[in-house]
Formats: sequence, structure tokens, C-alpha cells
Amino acid sequence: MNFKTGFDKKFKILSVTFLVSLFLLVGCVGQPPSPTPTPSPTATASPSPTVPAIKEVKIGLIEPLTGTHAVFGTEAKQAAELIVEDINAKGGIKSLGGAKIKLVVGDTKSDNEGAKLAAEQLISSEHPVVILGAYISRHTAAMAEVTEREKVILVGDALVDFLTEKGYKYFFRVCPKSSAHGKTAMEFAYETAKENGVELKNISVINEDSVFGKYTSEGAIHQAYTYGVTVLDHIEYPYDISDASPIVSKLKSENPQVVVSVPYFDDGVLIAKTMREMGWHPLLVAGSGACGYCDPGSIEAAGAAVEGFTQTYSYNPMLNTPYNKWFVNEFKKRYGKMPTEAGGIIAYSLWTVKEALEKAGEINPSDPLNPDVLKQAFLSLDITSGPAAELYPSQHIRFDAHGDNEFAEAVVLQVQNGQPVLVWPRALRTTKPIFPMPSK
Repeated sequence: MNFKTGFDKKFKILSVTFLVSLFLLVGCVGQPPSPTPTPSPTATASPSPTVPAIKEVKIGLIEPLTGTHAVFGTEAKQAAELIVEDINAKGGIKSLGGAKIKLVVGDTKSDNEGAKLAAEQLISSEHPVVILGAYISRHTAAMAEVTEREKVILVGDALVDFLTEKGYKYFFRVCPKSSAHGKTAMEFAYETAKENGVELKNISVINEDSVFGKYTSEGAIHQAYTYGVTVLDHIEYPYDISDASPIVSKLKSENPQVVVSVPYFDDGVLIAKTMREMGWHPLLVAGSGACGYCDPGSIEAAGAAVEGFTQTYSYNPMLNTPYNKWFVNEFKKRYGKMPTEAGGIIAYSLWTVKEALEKAGEINPSDPLNPDVLKQAFLSLDITSGPAAELYPSQHIRFDAHGDNEFAEAVVLQVQNGQPVLVWPRALRTTKPIFPMPSK
């Protein structure tokens, strides 16, 4: 075969091939692309590198589990364990693929250094993405130094106003501020006196001398001035006071119509017993700041001495919602008592954390546990339904730029026949308040 003949044959073959390819190409125009072949059933699909698999989320709880304030920390831990169990039973964090919450716990040992050390140890060993605690305001402030430095979200269950005034970037608080407790106590006393035909002209204020006591009493005093009520005296004392007779003697000599009292636990019991022993009582002792008179532990410790005393609460155990009724009944069943301030705050705070984690998974699925993503998630919450809302006094949770709940609300309980009952706000009360208090 000569060169020309061979060339002609090759040219013809190439031409035919080109025409066939062109025909097939034209025939496929406008047709959908072929589906991607289905992997073999035995093949294992690789997880997306941008969406990490999250099986559990560690949440820290740091509370006073030993020492002076252990009564509060113990209840907080009990509530946390119950709520975490329920969240996990309901499917965990759905936006994170059903990730379960793992509770990791630290003990403040009822002092500032203990709170700081507990936060440092928990963060270094367990790496929680959120920490709740530490009930006592000065302990919470010490702990916040650590959580801010380490960029860990801290959801405080302490009340002092300054915790959200210090410019913390990673601090949130669902419960009402201490000054709101003082204001609520004064509102209740004034309106209850008015409802019973009594003009409230004067009060005295007593408080333990921590920042908690100071802020709470200032809220009450400011509200008294708003009403035109005279403040006869403002007495501060050490929270670990062992003799309340000088305080009660001074009150007895001044004889105010109402005493607004801001105690913790032991001092509240002591003051109530001393009033009874000295045979003096005003028209009302309006306790403020969530502990000391109306919780079951105080009633058991003080007995008849606290009959008729009232106390503001950040949590309403009598709130008539399905989830709150379940929580109260389950708490009673497990622990033999009604949940009070410490347990209630942790219950709705944990459910709020759960909602923030859900939101974080929606905002940034590839990095939901990043502290700045979590912060954005908290700030985007507006909770009006579900367990968090059904546990909260106002049934509404939304954070302002400082990290406080814009719809914070406190309620008032009173000891009647040895049991705490809801007496304020008026629209929600389960029974009418006893005014004046019964004679001891």
C-alpha cells in the first residue's frame, strides 16, 4: 500500500468517527445529565468535612456543694440532673443530630477562690461549652473572670446587678436581677397594705452586707421613695451573724410598719427566731432576694417563727403550666421536697441553654459550639413557648445586649400554715396574703 492510499483510509475512518460523535452530542442536547451512580451497598460514605459529628455536648455546673451555702448548690445539682435527663430523653439537641448533653460538675466550696479554681479545673479537664452557676453572686463574679478569659459561655444563677454591668462578652442571666427583687418586695408590701385599708408610711430595711444584700436593698429603698414611704433605718450585718438580738432590739425601738429583709439562709432563720423570742413583729416581714424564709428548708429550721413571712422568688413553683407541673411533681417524687429558687433557676436556665444550642446548630452547622456562635445564638432567642417558657415566671425569655432577660420577673411566696403559697403578683396568686402577719 502506498502512502496516499493509507492516508485516504485513515482520513475516512476519522471522518466517520467525528460524524458519529457529533450526532450523539446533538442528540443529547436538552437532555438531563445522567444520574450519579449509586454507591455499592457495602461502600461507606465519608462524612462531610464541614459538618462535624457531635455525639455529646458538655455543660458545666459549678455550685456550692459543700460549706455554708451547700443547701442551694445541692438543690441546683438535683434540678440539673433531672432536666438534663429529660432533655436527652426528648431527643437531645436536634440541630446537632440528636447530640446528648453531658453534665460535668464542680464545687465552689462556698468561697470565691473555690469558685475560681473549680472553673479553671472544669474547663481544663472537661472543656464544657457552657457553664451554669454559682448562685452566690461574689462566687459567680470570681468564676466569671475565668470563663471570660477562656471564652466559655457562663449562664449565671446569681442575682446581683453588676454581673451584667461589667461588660462581660460571654455572660447571660435568665433570672431577675437583685434590684428587681427589692422592688418587687416593696411593691407587694405597699399594694397589700393598701388592699387591706392600711396606709404604708414607713419601713426599715435590713440586709446581709454582701453585694447581693446591698443591691437588693437598694431596689427596695428606691421603690419606697417612689411611693413616698419613709425609710426609718437601713441596717447591714455580716451574713454569718450569730446573734440577731441587737438588730431586732433596734427594730423594736423604731417600730416600723414593715421590715424589708434581705437574708441568705442561716441569718434569715436566726432573725425570724429572734423576733419570736423577743415578742416583736411588724405588720409584715417582706423578705427579698429568694432565700431565707419561705423555702422548705427555712420553714423546717425556723418552724412557726416564719409563719406569715414572705419572700421574693425568681421561680414560681405554683406556675400552672404543663411542664412546670411535671417538673415540680417529678422533683418531689425524687427528692422529697418542692423545688425552690435554686432548683427553679437551674431548670429554666438549662432549657434556655438547650434552645441556644439548637439555634447555634442552625446558625453555623459547621462550627456550632464556637463561643461566638453560641453568643449569637443566645442573643437571637425569643422564647415564648416550650419548657423554658413554661418554667419561667413571665413565660418570656429574650436577652438584651448586656445578657439580662428583658422579661425578667419575680414572684412573692408567703408561709401560711407552715407551707409556702403564691401571693404575688395579684393576677397569679393562689391565695390571698395574710396581712398583718399573725401574732407570734
